[in-house]
Amino acid sequence: MAETRIGVIGCGGRMGRMLIADIVATEGCTLAGGAARPGSGSVGQDLGEMAGTGRLGIAASDSADQLLRDCDVAIEFTAPAATRGHAALAAELGRPIVIGTTGLSTEQEKAIRDAARHIPVVWAANTSLGINLLFGLIEQVAQRLGPDWDIEIFEMHHRGKVDAPSGTALGLGRAAAAARGVALDEVAQRGRDGVTGPRPAGAIGFAALRGGDNIGEHQVIFAGTGERLELVHRATNRAIYAKGAVRAARWLIGRPPGLYGMKEVLGL
Repeated sequence: MAETRIGVIGCGGRMGRMLIADIVATEGCTLAGGAARPGSGSVGQDLGEMAGTGRLGIAASDSADQLLRDCDVAIEFTAPAATRGHAALAAELGRPIVIGTTGLSTEQEKAIRDAARHIPVVWAANTSLGINLLFGLIEQVAQRLGPDWDIEIFEMHHRGKVDAPSGTALGLGRAAAAARGVALDEVAQRGRDGVTGPRPAGAIGFAALRGGDNIGEHQVIFAGTGERLELVHRATNRAIYAKGAVRAARWLIGRPPGLYGMKEVLGL
C-alpha cells in the first residue's frame, strides 16, 4: 500500500513540531511538508531539525495552498482566523483535513461546517483517546443523573494558552447538555464574580485556571445532595494529541464528505 502523505499546517508551533515527529515515526506515513504563517521565523527551516528528529531535507514553507496540493491529507493546528481560511482552501482543493484549533467564533465554526459539505473533515478540540472516552462517560452520567445534580467543569492549562474555557472543556459541557436535551449556550455559566445569587437549576458551570506548564487538566463534577461524582483527565505529554491527530488523518482517507469527530475515528 502507498504511504499516506500528511502535511502539517502550523508546523512552527508546539503541536506542529510534535506532529512532524509522530508522522516521521509512524509506519505507513510520510511527511509531505509543513507550512507556517508568512513572516514566521520557522519558514525555511528544516522540518526534521525543528522537530528534533534529525535533518529531513524538507524546509518549512509559507504556502498552505501548495502544501494542500502536495499532500493526501492535512493536519491543521493554527489560530482561529487562519483556520477559517485553511478550511475553505482545503474544500476548494478537495483535500481532507484534520482541524485541532480551538477558540473559534461561531462564524469560524461555520466555515468548517461549510467545508465539510465538500470534503471529509475531522474537527476535534482534543485528539487524545482518554479525553474522548471521557466525553462518552459524561454523556452517560449526565443522562442517568437527574437535573437536581449540579454540573461544574474545571480546567487548567499552561500560562500561554490564549482561549478560555478550553475547547475541550466546552466540548465536555456540550456532551453533558446534549444528554440533558438542552443547548449548552442556554445553561452555561462561564464566569462568576461578586454577588451572583443562587446557582440556577440546570446550569453547567465553568472554571478556567492558567499557570505554569500544565499541558491540560479537565475535571467534571456532578454534585448531588450528600454525594459527589468526579471524572478527571490529566495530560502529561503532548504526544497523545499528535498521535490522535495522525490517526485521524489516516482514517480520513477515502471517507465521504462530512464533519467527523474523534468518536468516529476511534470507533467509540
